[in-house]
Amino acid sequence: MNTIREIIIVTDGDEYATRAVEVAAKEIGGRCISNSQGNPTILSGPAIVELILQTPNDPVLVMFDDSGYIGEGAGERAMKYVVNHPNIHLLGIIAVAAKTHQSEWTKVNVSIDRYGNLTEYGVDKFGVPDIEIGRINGDTVYCVDQLNAPIIVGIGDIGKMAKLDDAKKGAPITKQAIQLILERSARYGKKRK
Repeated sequence: MNTIREIIIVTDGDEYATRAVEVAAKEIGGRCISNSQGNPTILSGPAIVELILQTPNDPVLVMFDDSGYIGEGAGERAMKYVVNHPNIHLLGIIAVAAKTHQSEWTKVNVSIDRYGNLTEYGVDKFGVPDIEIGRINGDTVYCVDQLNAPIIVGIGDIGKMAKLDDAKKGAPITKQAIQLILERSARYGKKRK
């Protein structure tokens, strides 16, 4: 099979994130691999790739979560496998902020606060701009810097952020992050024309 699937990674997989990502994917005409959800991620990299390759259209949103495990956990191992697969093209990553004792930092190109404003600062789990420029504190971001993503967008806790990203409201912040990645992806734009 020579099909290339274009994916966006989301570094969260709890029930709130799942509902928000599903809603946002539907609104932008993409697909969400709902089976990739979990806190932590349960599926292996090969199992996730198989699901991605079965999807009928792009972009495919895939969730990975390590539930605060320090260092490279199952979610990050699966993420690396997926990104390095020859039939997968990574459009970007939505790096989700977390406030756990085992959290780590990753670089972000831009963040979106809970009101939908772009900021050069990272954001916290509530979607409030942090004090650090270009980095975000999260719990499934250990290997994000190694993945050579074209763009990494920092965002607060998906589906939450004081209910401003609630799935019942259409998950507007999550949707905005997806749209930003699509706008910045030259390859995706060319493919769609």
